[in-house]
Amino acid sequence: MNIGFIGIGVMGESMARHLMRNGYVLTVYNRTKSKAEKLLEEGAAWAESAGACARGQDVVITMVGFPKDVEEVYLGEDGILENAQPGATLIDMTTTSPALWQRIAAEAIKRGLHPLDAPVSGGDSGARNATLSIMVGGSKEDFEAMRPIFACMGKSITLTGGPGCGQHTKMANQIAIAGCVAGVAEAIRYGEAGGLDIINMLDCISAGAAGSWQMSNNGRKMVAEDYAPGFFIKHFIKDMRIAAEEAGKRELELPVLEQVLSIYERMQAQGMGDLGTQAIIEAYR
Repeated sequence: MNIGFIGIGVMGESMARHLMRNGYVLTVYNRTKSKAEKLLEEGAAWAESAGACARGQDVVITMVGFPKDVEEVYLGEDGILENAQPGATLIDMTTTSPALWQRIAAEAIKRGLHPLDAPVSGGDSGARNATLSIMVGGSKEDFEAMRPIFACMGKSITLTGGPGCGQHTKMANQIAIAGCVAGVAEAIRYGEAGGLDIINMLDCISAGAAGSWQMSNNGRKMVAEDYAPGFFIKHFIKDMRIAAEEAGKRELELPVLEQVLSIYERMQAQGMGDLGTQAIIEAYR
């Protein structure tokens, strides 16, 4: 099966590599070609545009940065919808606006294409280890047909509903993470102020009801002041803004989300947008 993969970034490179290692034939495109060099050396073919990457492929996967990037690669001039062959499956694994994806999916269906929104959770480590959680929106038939592809990249693969439901599920995921990562930072800052051995504290409380992925992984990075991005602050801000916008449409009040978003927005204004989300500890320090 031939796959076009668009978006070779922190996570996209590992995801594409897993597909190649499982026997899929990949053509890749990225705005910065140098980021794809390793995959090209490993046997991927190069395309000069998103449209060229989609042309003649059985499946097209996108893993780009922001909603404007999703809109451009799908709906723009020389985009995916204009170039995908009838019957192809289009899988967007970016975290993007549910409303935008529903618009793209409706147009794709009109053209005889099979759209799936499939955002992921697990960060760079999940991408490297093929243990991502994949939240899929679309038809059951299309989901089942693509399950072997998803299985190359993730462990938890769930059909969440129709088009856009994968994105809504990812919004719920990001809302939960916002409170959790801030809670871990607050616990660490409290422990520091109390003179505790912070690793000892984390070992102790992570074994009980406070335990979480954020505590076990990002908590230790906070202690080590390791702010390398498994997931960029700037991308988390994008996700939280989408969640806040969707909540606003439904007249929901999500005060924890709004507070954590404001903390990260201040950090980005201070030039920290390219750090990992665990750098939130610096806002407390």
